[in-house]
Amino acid sequence: MSGKTRGYLSALLFVVLSWHLLSLILDKPFFPQPFPVMRELLFRTLHGNLPGHFLVSVYRVLASLIISFVLAVPLGLVVGRNPALDRLVSPVIYLLYPLPKTVFLPLIVVLLGLGDSPKILLISLIIFFQILVAARDAAKDIAPQWVLSMKSLHATRWQVYRHLVWPSCLPNIFTSLRISLGTAIAVLFLAETFASTDGLGYFILDTMEKREFAAMYAGILAMGLLGVASYLLVDLLENRFCRWNRF
Repeated sequence: MSGKTRGYLSALLFVVLSWHLLSLILDKPFFPQPFPVMRELLFRTLHGNLPGHFLVSVYRVLASLIISFVLAVPLGLVVGRNPALDRLVSPVIYLLYPLPKTVFLPLIVVLLGLGDSPKILLISLIIFFQILVAARDAAKDIAPQWVLSMKSLHATRWQVYRHLVWPSCLPNIFTSLRISLGTAIAVLFLAETFASTDGLGYFILDTMEKREFAAMYAGILAMGLLGVASYLLVDLLENRFCRWNRF
């Protein structure tokens, strides 16, 4: 068993034991013990609609991340390597970045209707700026002598971006993706509890209103599993595309 696997199992054991002790201390129906919740998670997975809600949420998170990544990374790299463009764009970023985009959810629903589009747009709007700022800052931090070295070899602008800027910034971009994942899942819950009929957020809210607390916590566990799976996917991609960063 690898050290990483042992770490995950130790963390899981710690969470389950803490949860069990806290539920015994509180002794309230709204905070059941972990094993009935795990049994409910297994039952809802095999015989219920939880897998359907899970897949809907996975689709929304992945679609949002891909859209934000495709739009924010190229823009951030170009802005970071172009001081004149940076002076023009950065004030706009600083003005829009702190705005709480969640307040626009009702307006987005009115414009785009129900379904996946408004939720994906809301999540994309929020994490777009996180990835954009990380990519821009990483591009700005590249040492000038590295760029001069490439230019002395008659590298074109495209070759500088491809062989220097992109690989130099990629580790920071993956870090921003991890941060954005936490934000995306938190916003996903909010988006799926508003004018929604599917997704884990809807499942959690629906079971809470029905006072099916074991099922509610099963939905929360499923959302946690979604987060863990997403982080593992980002780690896998980073190990695949940033091999030099491991040394």
